[in-house]
Amino acid sequence: MPGRIHSNESHKIHPCKGMKKVCILTSVHPRYDTRIFIKQAQSLVKAGYDVTLIVADGFGCEKKDGIHIIDVGVSSIGRISRMTRIALLMYKKALGINAHIYHFHDPELITVGLLLKIQGKHVIYDVHEDYPKAILSKYYLNPPMRKFTSSLFEVFERFGAKYFTGIVPATPAIAKRFASFNRNIIVVQNFPVHDDLIDMKISWKKRSDIVAYIGAISALRGVKEMVNAIGLASEGINVTLALAGKFSSQSLKKEVECLDGWRHIQYLGHLPQEKVTGLLCRVKAGLVVFHGEPNHIFSQPNKLFEYMSAGIPVIASNFPLWRKIIDESNSGICIDPLSPREIAEAVRWIIEHPKESETMGQNGRKEIQEKYNWSMEEKKLLLFYESLL
Repeated sequence: MPGRIHSNESHKIHPCKGMKKVCILTSVHPRYDTRIFIKQAQSLVKAGYDVTLIVADGFGCEKKDGIHIIDVGVSSIGRISRMTRIALLMYKKALGINAHIYHFHDPELITVGLLLKIQGKHVIYDVHEDYPKAILSKYYLNPPMRKFTSSLFEVFERFGAKYFTGIVPATPAIAKRFASFNRNIIVVQNFPVHDDLIDMKISWKKRSDIVAYIGAISALRGVKEMVNAIGLASEGINVTLALAGKFSSQSLKKEVECLDGWRHIQYLGHLPQEKVTGLLCRVKAGLVVFHGEPNHIFSQPNKLFEYMSAGIPVIASNFPLWRKIIDESNSGICIDPLSPREIAEAVRWIIEHPKESETMGQNGRKEIQEKYNWSMEEKKLLLFYESLL
């Protein structure tokens, strides 16, 4: 039950003789997180590792796809409790597993990683984002506090990273931050699993005039611009924006619902993966129009590659890295994310040029099959583990 701290004394791990034990920790991400569970943990199991995943979501312990999941419970108090009480519980459970390698995924677990390192364990810090830059986008903090908090965390993160056995950044840009104080780094990027390429069951001609956005919905991820853009695009054609995900706040949702373009929105809320697949099979483009925040410009969002794997054109922010990916493959259109009119023109072009749009989608899918897929990243991760052992 959410809100309850579970006792896991009966949840003993009995690995096969000779198997190397891996303990993965996350206090923030869901247990079936794509990077953590579907990609990394499952790849390790297939490679013969005994894998335990420690989470904090309150949904109990289980074994799924060969992965032992231990739940230390969920806190209703918030981040402070996660960083103290939950972190301590995770440390105790992790130490009891006595794994060969510990692999944690959240910056608030840096202290746990350091405690495990003091015990002589191999500890890997998996860095999903450029966290100091992400703090600079926390607009609920005043500017001086943002800068202070960002600088303070960067010092703390660097201190921890010096002592960890290895660092696994999600992008090359993140890796550059750690290169001067930890030489044992391997970039493992969030490219789609080959088996997850979406089967294009519906022909382009039979698809509806719908474009989609899938993921967390926030102002910095361009929800206002998308809604305004679909209103502008609808002045010339009948097009709908399917919006799938959770709003960052109810106040933002109410604000966006008051925009004129909301009349052309199909709001679907959070969708499980199978329904995401069903949606992408019937739309004509995917939007990823994040604002140019420091943490966004060098990111490689999952949804960019998910749209490409679905064989649909991408309408994306014109950041240099994103433009390079899209232009080299001719798989979409890059726009100014702060310009609803540019977004609207891109949407209109996609709908009005079906042959060219279908080709863009096919180009993106081919790029995923040949270049941007998990198989190469999986090999890098496994070789990294072998080097540690």
